[in-house]
Amino acid sequence: MRSLGSFLAIVALGIASLAAVAHAQPRVVDRTVVRFYAPETGGVERPRFISERWLAFEARIEALSDQDRGSDEAYRERHVSAALERHISEVLLASLRIDPEPSEAAMARQVELARKLLSDRVGGEDALFAAERAEGISNAELSSLLRRQARASLYLDRMVAPMLRPSDAELEAIQRSAPAALQSEPFLRVRPLLLRWYVSKRLASAMASFFQEARSRITVTLL
Repeated sequence: MRSLGSFLAIVALGIASLAAVAHAQPRVVDRTVVRFYAPETGGVERPRFISERWLAFEARIEALSDQDRGSDEAYRERHVSAALERHISEVLLASLRIDPEPSEAAMARQVELARKLLSDRVGGEDALFAAERAEGISNAELSSLLRRQARASLYLDRMVAPMLRPSDAELEAIQRSAPAALQSEPFLRVRPLLLRWYVSKRLASAMASFFQEARSRITVTLL
């Protein structure tokens, strides 16, 4: 049986190669490319699926947040691999019980923050809209992604370690290690951007750590 790492590499290579021929050949509207399950999602009896179109969109998100990406490519193999890992992590985290269960008002606030974090990652609302349009992602589909991310982040914040509401003292301390554009401005002026940058990095790190810890429990099948 191939390892999870091998499956991720195969899927990443296959999806990334499609980007190079998307403009030269007729394109399938969508198809399922990955099936996975874990105890957190209900095990083998309740597998989850990822479509080619959806994975391509998430790979674009990873590429847009990568300062070293090539300008002539929508995404590369490493972006597909990162997108797959993050997708699985978010699904697993969003499936876990939060105690106490967040209210709808709390979820709505977190969905709003998730939207801002995603927009910041890709370089703004225009870039996010372009990525949606490129892969045919609807507003309803994006809303489902944001809700999944919101619940995953609430689980990490409440059940693992606080990371969504850093104090001003914490933010002022990390401003010195923030991107240059955030370092050079007065703290109060850049506080909202600095907070989102910090939260985004903490969430990404926590999700990566969760995936590494959980990968032995995850079964991934390339379809």
